[in-house]
Amino acid sequence: MTSTEPSKAEPSKAEPIKAEPIKAEPIKAEAIKAMTVLPARREDVELHTADGLTLVGELAVPVERDPAATLVTLHPLPTHGGFMDSHVFRKAAWRLPALADLAVLRFNTRGTSSPRGTSEGAFDGGDAERFDVQAALEYVEFHDLPHPWLVGWSFGTELALKHGADPAVEGAVLLSPPLHRATDADLDAWAAFGRPLVVIVPEHDDYLRPDEARRRFARVPQAEVIAVDGGKHLWVGESQVRRVLDEIVRHVNPACRVPLPTEYVANGADR
Repeated sequence: MTSTEPSKAEPSKAEPIKAEPIKAEPIKAEAIKAMTVLPARREDVELHTADGLTLVGELAVPVERDPAATLVTLHPLPTHGGFMDSHVFRKAAWRLPALADLAVLRFNTRGTSSPRGTSEGAFDGGDAERFDVQAALEYVEFHDLPHPWLVGWSFGTELALKHGADPAVEGAVLLSPPLHRATDADLDAWAAFGRPLVVIVPEHDDYLRPDEARRRFARVPQAEVIAVDGGKHLWVGESQVRRVLDEIVRHVNPACRVPLPTEYVANGADR
């Protein structure tokens, strides 16, 4: 007898699905230019001096990490256009929190104005400004900012030398020091203080050139005088700014690679 059951067909094999390769978007690095502002946590701050003045400033810190060290910047002569936004310090605040894990404190000394505002008081030629330096260091201490270094430029170097030998200070970086107000006695006091002193002197400075700087700072055994070929007192041009920032970072945060990047990737792939 013939069976009437239907025959069982072999199951068909499904065709494999061909996945299209996923094309990763290339990581784009952006060139760091004169007006580039890299990520940081920034806040306006006020400093309060022992003689009753309020000084205005700004603090910039890394976005996701604790700072490795803190720059307390002391700007050039306010009677000749110096203020917290003097370009090297502005660029330090725009770049170094992201590129070098540094906190950057900028402020206007007494009687000085900038877009941030005007600090109370009047310019005192570097004497009463000792209260301004102390107020900045107290702010750093009260806000647990680590390893403060003074970074003075021109007139700011005089403030660092005359008023910066504070036990909390790790060291000082001097940009274009004129040594007009700071005396040999101030240099001797810093020598006794014993903390590092980094002296960055442009080849074509208007006030103190490298050979004379080496002679004057020889009385500070721990001073390192760095001559910058082609440099001028105001550090004009990106190549000069980058050289200055590299030297600051090399001394203040030795764990950071220098020269600093000239491009930036937002996710930190440049680090």
